[in-house]
Amino acid sequence: MTSAPQIVRWGHRALEAEVVVGEDGIARLTRLGLPGGLPPERRSWPPLPLVEVTAAGHGRAWSGERLIDSYIGGRLRHRAHRATRDGDWHVLTVELHDPETGLAAEVTYRSPDGVPVLRSDVVLRNEGDATLHLESVSSLVVGPLADGPDAIDGADLLWAENDWVAECRWQRRPMRVSSPVIGDRVAVYDNGKGEFTQSGRGVWSSCGRLPMGGLTDRRPGRTWLWQIEHNGGGWHWECGERDTLAYLALFGPTDIHHGWRHPLEPGAEFRTVPVALAFSDAGGPDEAFAALTRYRRAARRPHADHLRLPVIFNDYMNCLMGDPTTEKLLPLVDAAAEAGAEYFVIDAGWYDGENGGWWDSVGAWEPAASRFPGERGIHEVLDRIRERGMVPGLWLEPEVIGVRSPMAKSLPDEAFFRRDGVRVTETGRHHLDLRHPAARAHLDQVVDRLVGEWGVGYLKLDHNIDPGSGTSAHPGETPGAGLLGHNRAHLDWLDGILDRYPHLVVENCSSGGMRWDYALLSRLQLQSTSDQQNLQLYAPIAASAPTAVTPEQGAVWAYPQPEDSLDEVAFTMANALLGRIHLSGLLPDLPPEARALVHEAVTVYKAIRTDLTQAVPAWPLGLPAWDDPWLALALHTPVTTYLTVWRRPGAETSTTLPLSPLHGRAVRVDVLYPAASQVVASWHPDTAALTLTLPAAPSAVLLRLAHAASDTP
Repeated sequence: MTSAPQIVRWGHRALEAEVVVGEDGIARLTRLGLPGGLPPERRSWPPLPLVEVTAAGHGRAWSGERLIDSYIGGRLRHRAHRATRDGDWHVLTVELHDPETGLAAEVTYRSPDGVPVLRSDVVLRNEGDATLHLESVSSLVVGPLADGPDAIDGADLLWAENDWVAECRWQRRPMRVSSPVIGDRVAVYDNGKGEFTQSGRGVWSSCGRLPMGGLTDRRPGRTWLWQIEHNGGGWHWECGERDTLAYLALFGPTDIHHGWRHPLEPGAEFRTVPVALAFSDAGGPDEAFAALTRYRRAARRPHADHLRLPVIFNDYMNCLMGDPTTEKLLPLVDAAAEAGAEYFVIDAGWYDGENGGWWDSVGAWEPAASRFPGERGIHEVLDRIRERGMVPGLWLEPEVIGVRSPMAKSLPDEAFFRRDGVRVTETGRHHLDLRHPAARAHLDQVVDRLVGEWGVGYLKLDHNIDPGSGTSAHPGETPGAGLLGHNRAHLDWLDGILDRYPHLVVENCSSGGMRWDYALLSRLQLQSTSDQQNLQLYAPIAASAPTAVTPEQGAVWAYPQPEDSLDEVAFTMANALLGRIHLSGLLPDLPPEARALVHEAVTVYKAIRTDLTQAVPAWPLGLPAWDDPWLALALHTPVTTYLTVWRRPGAETSTTLPLSPLHGRAVRVDVLYPAASQVVASWHPDTAALTLTLPAAPSAVLLRLAHAASDTP
């Protein structure tokens, strides 16, 4: 029995979604955009259902416009839907059911009021009497991102390459490169299968590429941006053409890409990883990134650090480089306090200085007596940090145990990643499986000692190995499924320590930015953006960081060296002024003029940091490229725009920056840092352009553009 199509409209003042339940009972997300759009025509309905599910014996297949019936996702029929509110969040839940297998799906869309971003996840329940062996489950499927051949012709795909010390490098290319026109002579071939895909790998969520992507129209500037909120390498997205519509499908781990399979027993449930999709109608990528920034703030765990933005000194980068001792640290503590730091973090190496190095002996997390001699040991340094008015912090790599660590023998095999019954070893280390109570109890004891007993207020949590596909610790478990289980246990452990210590500040680090995702950043307060040691190469990373993290969570190294010119000192300090200052470098050895520039930068930062907590990013020169001679990052508030501009060697002395949100307005341009900059700036309200001259290269400047109030959030 068939019925007329049913259209479900849901949303709020910034976003409206339309779900069409067709005559066949299949629900499809047919429109997502601004409220008040026209109802979808039958011609433009995508052939994609709300959920894409594959299971052994129930594969995915296409035949023109008709889904082959063995595809389980094509049999899920609409059963019910409901719209609710959860505080400031609007919620739509759609229930689907397949009467043949008994598989039920609950698709949940959430969106914060006034923010054009959709968050989605799916819960599968087996209401049948036979086990279903899942091989993939989509978190979100959207059909009409671009409607028609002309729209696809004008669309560009966006993605971000993300490598160690070369993070956050956004790329752009026409969608037609991966979804070409394939001709129209034979009707069966009208439905092309070209698509562009990106996938995570190993245990690092952002190794090689960020778990993000985008699609933007070159002409009106309509843009979609998405992120997969998963803290492991098991994620996948694809964007391509189906029936002259651009579609998007977002996944966690899958069988074909990660060897993930999951037996869904009768009565059992499985939840996908959450994903988010941001929309801009005409403002291009900048407006979509602004929406994503506001969504990230709404979706994360509240914490005082997001509002205070304290200045952090860390002894690692271009400083002690993993070789801390009491003798080396005490002068740094004094210099950091004089510069205005509010936290002081002792990085790697504090726990072992004997027996051939610390790399393969970590795990017990006890201070090395050889590094901290005397009766008080490391507490002499921790106390000095507190005496100088700062909060002490320590580096920790919790998920690894070195092969020479006593913990490698005292913990059971079941507490570690294993494959084929053998404990996994990667570069002299084992990897804990946090699903096991012994592994979690060990880490809880470490944190309770460092934070609860020692009074440490900051933990930098690092992760520097990739043990491959995962763990098959349980009978019949694929490594990909074991990795997903560990990923979720890892998040639960982090929630637990923050529940016990709500004022603890936790930094997310993984060889710089190799685990840069909003599963972790919805919980943790800061993200290490890179291990890049070259101040000029750090500039494009710092300028791009707000694409992937809110400004107040993006930790950027500022590490002046005694041999640096004053322009270079100002350059490295400017890298961090629109994010979070991670001060480092050999401050006690700086000449007086350089030290004054450091103190000046910290003072300026403290004067503006309250504004940064609500500002949204924009890139007047476009998303930064790795070799761009000029770089620019703007943070907009309703009445102020902060603008950092970098000139690198090889650039002309002058550039022009379009600032379209300020078109027609009177703008006062102030030089915030460095005060002695020789910059010449000229504002042109009719063209909304700022002409800028920086005589030296390399050099950088932070400007404040004060203007009349606007609608900019």
